[in-house]
Amino acid sequence: MTSKILLVTGDAAESLEVFYPYQRLREEGYQVDIAAPTKKRLQFVVHDFVEGFDTYTEKPGYTWPADVALADVDPADYVALVIPGGRAPEYLRNDPDVQRIAQHFFAEDKPVAQICHGPLITAAAGVLDGRRTSAYPALAPDVKAAGAEFVDGEAVVDGTVVSARAWPDHPAWLRAFVEVLRTKAPLS
Repeated sequence: MTSKILLVTGDAAESLEVFYPYQRLREEGYQVDIAAPTKKRLQFVVHDFVEGFDTYTEKPGYTWPADVALADVDPADYVALVIPGGRAPEYLRNDPDVQRIAQHFFAEDKPVAQICHGPLITAAAGVLDGRRTSAYPALAPDVKAAGAEFVDGEAVVDGTVVSARAWPDHPAWLRAFVEVLRTKAPLS
């Protein structure tokens, strides 16, 4: 049986932050299931920086089917969790199934990779208290309000949790996460 990793996302997730870990972890040999509010074709977005703008811009990105609805996820079936950023975490954090899923991975000390706005989900799930995490820098107040220490870094490792600021951090973020996986959730 292949070890399975759960990637929790939805519409308006950042395309690169979904596809880079999805493809990299499949390349490593894991099965990666994408969970979303419903099993449907998701619309991702592209966040980029344009000179003269005070924040990032958003353009339509790729579409991709979700494998499973969040309500149907049994987190015990998965060895690790990936939480991409984009706008999806802003609304997903309110979903009781997302909170249930995140709480399971933290309670069981399973590997979790979160990036960009992903920590909005773990903050809402109440699992960041006492931790160190990176996130998109504008989320520093949210991370602190959740009781965590914000670290402005490309690959912050806190036990089994690996976090990063945004897609430019992908190489360091996934390299660190794969190291955690090889120790805590090796392929079976």
